[in-house]
Amino acid sequence: MKILLIGNGAREHAIACALHRSPQKPELYAFMTAKNPGIAKLCKNFKIGDTCDAKAVSGYAVNNNIDFAVVGPEAPLAAGVSDELESNGIGCVGPKKSAARIETDKAFARNLMKKYNIPGTPEFGVFTGASGAVEFIKNSGKEWAVKPAGLTGGKGVKIMGEHLKNPDETENYIKEVLNSDRVVIEEKLTGEEFTIQAFVDGKTVLGTPMVQDHKRAYEGDVGPNTGGMGSYSDKGYILPFLTQDDYDIGIKIMEQAVSAIKEETGVEYKGFLYGQFIAGKDIMVIEFNARFGDPEAMNTISIITSDFVEICKKIINGNLNEIENLEFKNKATVCKYLVPEGYPENPKANRELAVDENKINELGALIYYAAVNEEEGKIYTSSSRAAGVVGIADTITEAEKIAESAAGCVKGDVFHRKDIGTDALVRKRFENMKKFRGEN
Repeated sequence: MKILLIGNGAREHAIACALHRSPQKPELYAFMTAKNPGIAKLCKNFKIGDTCDAKAVSGYAVNNNIDFAVVGPEAPLAAGVSDELESNGIGCVGPKKSAARIETDKAFARNLMKKYNIPGTPEFGVFTGASGAVEFIKNSGKEWAVKPAGLTGGKGVKIMGEHLKNPDETENYIKEVLNSDRVVIEEKLTGEEFTIQAFVDGKTVLGTPMVQDHKRAYEGDVGPNTGGMGSYSDKGYILPFLTQDDYDIGIKIMEQAVSAIKEETGVEYKGFLYGQFIAGKDIMVIEFNARFGDPEAMNTISIITSDFVEICKKIINGNLNEIENLEFKNKATVCKYLVPEGYPENPKANRELAVDENKINELGALIYYAAVNEEEGKIYTSSSRAAGVVGIADTITEAEKIAESAAGCVKGDVFHRKDIGTDALVRKRFENMKKFRGEN
């Protein structure tokens, strides 16, 4: 069996490892924008090119007699790569362009939720002109989140009172967004964020363990938003400060979204679906993504013991319901991202990284390469995140220590958040939830 992986980030490296572990022993191929050394080692063949060039990706797949493809990032989905592959008879784990709008068009996503009465929908407005957006905010007397409607790599959302300090800054950012996009104004939500990622075949939604990501660049949850600085999960499916009910509500919302996408577009959603929620008095939806999270994929895929290849085949064939339960190691995980100095605003790119993979393995940790490039056996940073290290243990505390030790095995002009997964940070989440839910 020949499988094509599209993408070259840490999420895709984690997916490649899961495919490689399958007892079906597939041959792996990859289409990447730069050479990810971890993915390249696992592949029989790979090509460097534009992953958003649907014709080029599909041509490579056809020429190599690929059985099915797995799309990692969102940009190729927005470019219709899945549509092109399927039109050439190649099954694809990754939704078609119209279904992927649940992520690629925030205005579409919010209007869909409103139209189909999906719970967790915040108050919102979509605007094409600055005056209407500013008036909407002024008349409300509330604080809001300002979002470009399109893709921004997780860095486009700015919140009044946090990133936008006064009305002038808010208006200026709205105008900046409107230079190239529509703007979505949403009510500012308070609570603890969590992510549920799922496998979807158009009808069945199979969820994986809850994860909490950390978007802010610096320790203590301060600084600019990033694509994600790290994440953790606990034993089982539930984060320690949340409940089974929170999880069940999240899954129900995702099921309703999948049904609404089919009703609205006529296209079945097939692939990975990511629901980002916030738990306060109620469970609200921050956003949906049409792929696994990065870093959250590194938490869940690292401990899945079900056959990943079989899951992918059932997504494509529409018979995920035949899998009664996904199986995972009963372990906690902590992922920490190593990023270039100055990231995200002024990152130092093209700096060599020295990685002691043997030491990382001895620690019982994993490393997944992200936006790096390998040239002549040396690894160089780009302007984006460089590598994620994952600790796996019986508790979040133990997993954090392993991940922190593993981070020390990567040398270069990089930094990471040392507080992700620490006891102090998790205790803070507990206290926050008590406050948000009115408990003493």
